[in-house]
Amino acid sequence: MKILQPFTALSNKLFARLYIAQTISLLGDAFTWLGIALLAFEFGGTNSAQILATALTLRVTAYIIFGSYAGVLADRLDRKKILIITHLSRMVIVGLFPFVTTVLQVYVLIFFLNVFNAFFSPAYRAAIPQLILKKENYGDAITLSNATWQLLGILGPGLAGIFATILGVRQIFFFDAVSFILAAILIFTIPGSLLIRGEILSENRKVKDIWNDIQKGTRMLYKKIPIRFSLFIELVTAVAGAHILVNTVGHIKGDLHLTDKYYGLIMTAFGIGATIAAFTANTIDKSKNKTTLLISGAAMIGVAVILGNFASYHILMIFWVIAGLGQSFTLMPSQILIAENILLKEQGKVYGAHFAWSHLWWAIGYLTAGFTGTYFKGNEFLIGGILSSTLLIVLCSYYYFRTNK
Repeated sequence: MKILQPFTALSNKLFARLYIAQTISLLGDAFTWLGIALLAFEFGGTNSAQILATALTLRVTAYIIFGSYAGVLADRLDRKKILIITHLSRMVIVGLFPFVTTVLQVYVLIFFLNVFNAFFSPAYRAAIPQLILKKENYGDAITLSNATWQLLGILGPGLAGIFATILGVRQIFFFDAVSFILAAILIFTIPGSLLIRGEILSENRKVKDIWNDIQKGTRMLYKKIPIRFSLFIELVTAVAGAHILVNTVGHIKGDLHLTDKYYGLIMTAFGIGATIAAFTANTIDKSKNKTTLLISGAAMIGVAVILGNFASYHILMIFWVIAGLGQSFTLMPSQILIAENILLKEQGKVYGAHFAWSHLWWAIGYLTAGFTGTYFKGNEFLIGGILSSTLLIVLCSYYYFRTNK
């Protein structure tokens, strides 16, 4: 079955170790974020949404500030060491969550947790092509990695909820701490190093050199038209996707007057769509520039969001499955294009630049969704979908003009 094709990447035993390590730590992450949500309610009660919104903002801020610099380090240092250090550092941080007594302490821990997430992500993404020797297999490895992230995003919170009921809210953070230790041990067993260039940071310690590398990562990200187009399609997705993440709960509970159970089910539908797309994206679209998949995915999520305010609950579930499909179809190609078109020794800084820019798009999306959800209640999805679709039309026109000059 073609849907199982990404699993062929596990025949590479070194990638398999990295993948299993990622899966373990992702499951732990699901426990942490559910625990943070429960802590927000413990501290804020009915104002817990404001605490969570601040937490998401701090998360994205850490990614934007440190993402590009982290990518530079991923090209200069042993990526294996970066992965181990970031896992162990996050282990220490999540191990402190059970002892917090104030919201400020939660905010500080969340920020530093995501600083290390920012350093982990470019090194991890750049390590995949380094371990997968054949370029034609990059897509399957990246597809499997992203699909697992989507799947655990669905299953993880439910499992974490069961553990929280049995062990207590604060104790589930220890589960995540253990998951980081196990993942670090697995990465440690990968033989040798993942050092690309025989240089160490002390030989290139000048701030100017580091800043030049950060700029180079962004220039390389924007230089090739297909990669640049893919990145801007992610802005289209962020605008529409942020409306789903920010405004669905208010629509379900406020406009449709339904309970938490229905909110959970409809977000699960969104996650199911995203997971199916993540597993099939690389199989569906084999084109070199992947524009068909990008445009189709962006159109799917835009149209689904446009119709959100006018659908009954059960029809909205179908729309959110379609939106989940569209979101994953637009997020996959950038990583594959970078792996296929950027030299291995430069990929860290490019993945870091992509990490920072793509999260800037989500920061814009969250602000937009918050504004429409506050001032255009009842039409927030309509406006968000129109904004997203308009951006898509502009980008497609630009891409057609640049490629047909």
